[in-house]
Amino acid sequence: MKIEKKILPEYFQYILDGKKTYDFRLGDVEYKPGDILVLREWNPKTKEYTGRVIEKTITYVGKIIDYSPWTKEEFEKYGFRIISFK
Repeated sequence: MKIEKKILPEYFQYILDGKKTYDFRLGDVEYKPGDILVLREWNPKTKEYTGRVIEKTITYVGKIIDYSPWTKEEFEKYGFRIISFK
């Protein structure tokens, strides 16, 4: 399945350069390994697509819902971080 999503220019460029090998998204779609994520660059200033598009094959989907090993206070103080590695 192909899933289209907007992406801001700075994140688009990191993916294009190979520096960003993950994405952090709302779980509003049932993403599955093997699906194609179509990322369309979106300019928030002009509120238009730039025309640049990247397609990536999803290899892993993590899901967090109704679970946190941290307290609400810890989350509000530190937030979450997504860590990419190779």
